[in-house]
Amino acid sequence: MKEFEFDAELWLYPGKGGWDFVTLPKDIARQIKFLAEPKTRGWRSEPVIARAGNTEWTTSIFPDKASQSFLLPVKSGVRRKENLATGQSVRIELTLNRT
Repeated sequence: MKEFEFDAELWLYPGKGGWDFVTLPKDIARQIKFLAEPKTRGWRSEPVIARAGNTEWTTSIFPDKASQSFLLPVKSGVRRKENLATGQSVRIELTLNRT
Protein backbone atom coordinates (compact mmCIF):
# COMPACT_ATOMS: atom_id res chain seq x y z
CA MET A 1 0.00 0.00 0.00
CA LYS A 2 1.24 3.48 -0.85
CA GLU A 3 1.46 5.93 2.06
CA PHE A 4 1.62 9.73 2.06
CA GLU A 5 2.14 12.32 4.79
CA PHE A 6 1.49 16.05 4.55
CA ASP A 7 0.30 19.17 6.38
CA ALA A 8 -2.81 20.96 5.17
CA GLU A 9 -5.30 23.53 6.40
CA LEU A 10 -8.82 22.48 7.39
CA TRP A 11 -11.45 24.43 5.50
CA LEU A 12 -15.22 24.49 5.72
CA TYR A 13 -17.26 23.66 2.62
CA PRO A 14 -19.49 26.70 1.96
CA GLY A 15 -22.52 24.63 0.93
CA LYS A 16 -25.09 22.62 2.82
CA GLY A 17 -23.90 20.26 5.53
CA GLY A 18 -20.88 22.12 6.88
CA TRP A 19 -18.26 19.47 6.10
CA ASP A 20 -14.60 20.21 6.79
CA PHE A 21 -11.99 19.15 4.24
CA VAL A 22 -8.29 19.31 3.56
CA THR A 23 -6.96 19.67 0.03
CA LEU A 24 -4.14 17.29 -0.79
CA PRO A 25 -0.88 18.83 -2.07
CA LYS A 26 -0.75 18.74 -5.87
CA ASP A 27 2.37 16.55 -5.99
CA ILE A 28 0.63 13.89 -3.90
CA ALA A 29 -2.54 14.20 -5.99
CA ARG A 30 -0.49 13.55 -9.15
CA GLN A 31 1.00 10.41 -7.60
CA ILE A 32 -2.43 9.15 -6.57
CA LYS A 33 -3.84 9.80 -10.05
CA PHE A 34 -0.92 7.82 -11.50
CA LEU A 35 -1.50 4.94 -9.06
CA ALA A 36 -5.30 4.93 -9.36
CA GLU A 37 -6.69 1.65 -10.55
CA PRO A 38 -9.04 1.90 -13.52
CA LYS A 39 -12.41 1.26 -11.92
CA THR A 40 -15.80 2.79 -11.65
CA ARG A 41 -16.40 4.37 -8.24
CA GLY A 42 -18.82 7.14 -7.43
CA TRP A 43 -17.44 10.57 -8.27
CA ARG A 44 -14.08 8.92 -9.24
CA SER A 45 -13.27 8.66 -5.54
CA GLU A 46 -10.33 6.72 -4.14
CA PRO A 47 -10.69 4.71 -0.91
CA VAL A 48 -8.17 5.64 1.78
CA ILE A 49 -7.26 5.15 5.41
CA ALA A 50 -6.54 8.54 6.97
CA ARG A 51 -4.92 9.50 10.27
CA ALA A 52 -4.78 12.81 12.10
CA GLY A 53 -2.90 12.62 15.40
CA ASN A 54 -3.99 9.42 17.14
CA THR A 55 -7.27 9.09 15.23
CA GLU A 56 -7.60 6.85 12.18
CA TRP A 57 -10.64 6.54 9.91
CA THR A 58 -11.64 4.91 6.63
CA THR A 59 -13.03 7.24 3.98
CA SER A 60 -12.52 8.29 0.37
CA ILE A 61 -10.81 11.22 -1.29
CA PHE A 62 -12.63 13.02 -4.09
CA PRO A 63 -11.19 14.73 -7.17
CA ASP A 64 -11.65 18.50 -7.24
CA LYS A 65 -11.35 20.37 -10.55
CA ALA A 66 -10.97 23.79 -8.92
CA SER A 67 -7.81 22.82 -7.02
CA GLN A 68 -6.68 20.15 -9.50
CA SER A 69 -6.23 17.88 -6.51
CA PHE A 70 -8.21 15.63 -4.18
CA LEU A 71 -10.33 16.58 -1.17
CA LEU A 72 -10.25 14.60 2.07
CA PRO A 73 -13.32 14.96 4.30
CA VAL A 74 -12.42 15.21 8.01
CA LYS A 75 -15.30 13.91 10.12
CA SER A 76 -16.59 15.89 13.09
CA GLY A 77 -15.70 13.00 15.43
CA VAL A 78 -12.08 13.17 14.28
CA ARG A 79 -12.01 16.95 14.72
CA ARG A 80 -13.44 16.64 18.25
CA LYS A 81 -11.00 13.89 19.33
CA GLU A 82 -8.00 15.81 17.96
CA ASN A 83 -9.22 19.32 18.97
CA LEU A 84 -9.10 20.53 15.35
CA ALA A 85 -10.86 23.64 14.08
CA THR A 86 -11.51 25.16 10.67
CA GLY A 87 -8.48 27.17 9.54
CA GLN A 88 -6.04 25.07 11.56
CA SER A 89 -3.15 23.21 9.94
CA VAL A 90 -3.22 19.46 10.49
CA ARG A 91 -0.72 16.67 9.81
CA ILE A 92 -2.39 13.93 7.73
CA GLU A 93 -1.16 10.40 7.08
CA LEU A 94 -2.94 8.82 4.12
CA THR A 95 -2.83 5.26 2.83
CA LEU A 96 -4.50 4.10 -0.37
CA ASN A 97 -6.95 1.40 0.70
CA ARG A 98 -6.80 -1.30 -1.96
CA THR A 99 -8.65 -4.09 -0.20
